[in-house]
Amino acid sequence: MSCTLWPGKPYPLGAFWDGKGANFALFSENATRVDLCLFNEKNKETRLELKEVSKFVWHGYVPGIGPG
Repeated sequence: MSCTLWPGKPYPLGAFWDGKGANFALFSENATRVDLCLFNEKNKETRLELKEVSKFVWHGYVPGIGPG
């Protein structure tokens, strides 16, 4: 699975699908790094490092993915 990671938005927290992709946002005051782990239908893992941080919320947007 090849995924592009855009900066995304810090809110809402959690995973939010907008019909075109998904935004991921996670709060942590102590994290030094956050990896987003995605799995395809064959259980192959893709890891993306969330590099954007706004007021302790790590976030990123992955276009073209959705629920399931």
